[in-house]
Amino acid sequence: MKIQRRMAFHFTYQLIIYSVLIFVAMCILLFILISKIMNEDLRSSFPAGALSSIVTETLFDDSNIKLSNRWRTLIEEQGMWLQVVDTKGDVIYSANTDSDQPMSYSVTQLLAIQQSGKYGDYFVDNQLDQSYSSPYLFLLGYKSPQQEKLERWYNAYQQNGLVSPAHRDALIAELRETSSYLLIVDQAGDNVQMIGDQASAVNEYEPLEVLIMQQKPRNYDTNIYVYQPPASKLTWIMHTPNAPGTFAKQPVFKEIIRVFIWMGGSILLLSLAISIWHGIRYGQPLMLFVGWFERMGRGLYDEVLTPKDRRRVFRRNGKLRIRYRLYREAIGSFYQMAERLAQTEKDRLQLEKTREEWMSGISHDLRTPLSTVQGYGYILENSPAHWSAEELQDMGKMIREKSGYMLELMSDFSLIFQLKQSAELIERKELELGELVRRAVLKYVNDATLSEADFQYEGEEQPIPVLGNEKWLQRLMDNLLSNAVKHNPPGVAVTAACGMVNDEAYICVSDNGRGMDDETIHNLFERYYRGTNTEESSDGSGLGMSIAKMIVEAHGGRIEVRSAIGEGTSILIYFSGDE
Repeated sequence: MKIQRRMAFHFTYQLIIYSVLIFVAMCILLFILISKIMNEDLRSSFPAGALSSIVTETLFDDSNIKLSNRWRTLIEEQGMWLQVVDTKGDVIYSANTDSDQPMSYSVTQLLAIQQSGKYGDYFVDNQLDQSYSSPYLFLLGYKSPQQEKLERWYNAYQQNGLVSPAHRDALIAELRETSSYLLIVDQAGDNVQMIGDQASAVNEYEPLEVLIMQQKPRNYDTNIYVYQPPASKLTWIMHTPNAPGTFAKQPVFKEIIRVFIWMGGSILLLSLAISIWHGIRYGQPLMLFVGWFERMGRGLYDEVLTPKDRRRVFRRNGKLRIRYRLYREAIGSFYQMAERLAQTEKDRLQLEKTREEWMSGISHDLRTPLSTVQGYGYILENSPAHWSAEELQDMGKMIREKSGYMLELMSDFSLIFQLKQSAELIERKELELGELVRRAVLKYVNDATLSEADFQYEGEEQPIPVLGNEKWLQRLMDNLLSNAVKHNPPGVAVTAACGMVNDEAYICVSDNGRGMDDETIHNLFERYYRGTNTEESSDGSGLGMSIAKMIVEAHGGRIEVRSAIGEGTSILIYFSGDE
């Protein structure tokens, strides 16, 4: 147990360390990936997706709002402002606002902001957060010079919703200053008018294309600004190139691959180094054990350790070297094993002797009934005409009883062998114990040859489920019930009961017969205790109770005997609730 605990602790803490290292590495990798993905998503959708991230990362603690310094810095750098409005319209949090910003909003103001997306000179994104007991409205304001420019152009240059010919050259000059171009589309998404050097690059828009470009502006080489005049069916769309370096094609996947390669290579090298170290540390003692086993296999029990092995394993002071200390109990066990193997050889010889005695006992038990059968056979063979019908009937009965005894004896020998060899392999399934006992009693009640015995069944109304093998448990009941009849006078009353007591299922087979003395009770489960008596050989093999005990133990149960002379006998069997 010591070496088991030490090795379990040894490998457990190593496994824990390796698992922690891998877990930490994977957490770092996951954190990097999530950070990269979030930053990439924010970069591609800024400022459209900024408010959603702000709402997600904002914490409420006792009505106090906590916003990351990263967002406060970004809001200030981008010239934005942020306000959080409660259900009453009061501003409970603000960032980078000026003195002109109101600290309270009316319903009309909030509806106007939601419908127009603007407040004063600022474009405003809004999002309602209902994840708390009280909802909060987040307002993110920012300026968009390009959007303002597009609206100013419409008011200054349009004629019937299109750019007037008189202002076309002036508008082209302004577009060239920022390398931009303007498209005017109808309700179907078809180009009606194209102004600018690159305007011919786009022929028409898919229904969702403009929305996607507005939500993820950094994923395209141009940023778009849209203006829909209230009284016109035309839409002005201005394309402005993104700043150099802001557009990169799927950079996050390259970073993911790079991180995976770095982490995978590091883990591989670490695993390789650990494997080599483990191979050297644990391989040498195992090779030493292999040599020991080879010598012990040749019967050289006195040469478990050669002088060379001793020098490798022990120091001069007799203590084990460090690399072998993990196995110190195993090394000591090898010496004990050598002694036990020597003793085992002696036990094997004793077993051979016992087996011979066993065979001698079997021969003795079979010889007596066989001699009887053989004798009657000679009598019937030599002078069959001299015997009356009644005498012939008695001879046939004796031959049948003796042959039946031998068949029962051989069957019991086979059964004992099966139980000894495969007790742990008995297939068990859930069955109802009360029904099994009731059917066993019913079979004896219906047996016409047992009319002089009275059989009763007592059981509980609720089911008694147990895990067991129906065939073996039926044989158990047969042995108990038949013994109660064989070893008691005619008219005996036999009662079989079952139920639950202290979370255990039980079977009780009791009779009101002659009972047993203490010596009989003590030897009841010994093989041949009654079978070696040739006068009673026809009543059983003497193995019935021994078989009963083996069946009970194979099911993880226990068997008890309660009896006294003249007071009958009770056999109680208990099955644990988890069996």
